[in-house]
Parts: sequence; structure tokens; C-alpha cells
Amino acid sequence: MYAIVEIKGQQFKAEAGKFLYVQYLGENVKEGDKVDFDNVLLVDADGAVKVGAPTVEGAKVVCEVKRPLVKGDKVIVFKKKRRKGYRRWNGHRQYYTQIVIKDVVA
Repeated sequence: MYAIVEIKGQQFKAEAGKFLYVQYLGENVKEGDKVDFDNVLLVDADGAVKVGAPTVEGAKVVCEVKRPLVKGDKVIVFKKKRRKGYRRWNGHRQYYTQIVIKDVVA
């Protein structure tokens, strides 16, 4: 059984026991907290597919937070205009939250 769930504007395939890296959920989330996501778009229960319009009624994904703050890889942003003396060097690291899917309730 799996579900397609929308978490903070992104869609993920959620199966029980799988780990996901989602956008940072905030400072109020601690390690070991239970988090429910109700925005389920599709549920597949052994071939029986339910598609929501826009969401499936009564379906939710139960998760547990494993690591509340995970830093992604650094992305370098380098801008240059030749012969003008213009150079800018910036970096960015995205924050993520690691969760484990405990159950898909349909």
C-alpha cells in the first residue's frame, strides 16, 4: 500500500517504513514527534486505486521525525561579467527534515 501525499508544496510517494527528506518543518518539531499529513492525493491499496478530487477523504499519512534538521549539499552561485570587474560568489544550503513513514491510513 502506498499513497501520494503533498507536504509543503511537494508531492512524495509514501510507503510504510520508508525514509523521506522533506522541506524543513520548523523549529517546533522535535526528534521522535508524530506528524500527520492529511493532504493525500492518491491511495493504492493492492491494486485498488482511489484518486482524490483534490484529496482523498479520510486518508492520512502518519510519520515520525527522525532528524528535525538536516543540511543539504552546498550550492555555489557565481556571477561574473567579463571585462567589467564584476564577480559575486554566494553559497546556499537547503534545510530538510528526515521523517520515516509509519502508516498509511486510507
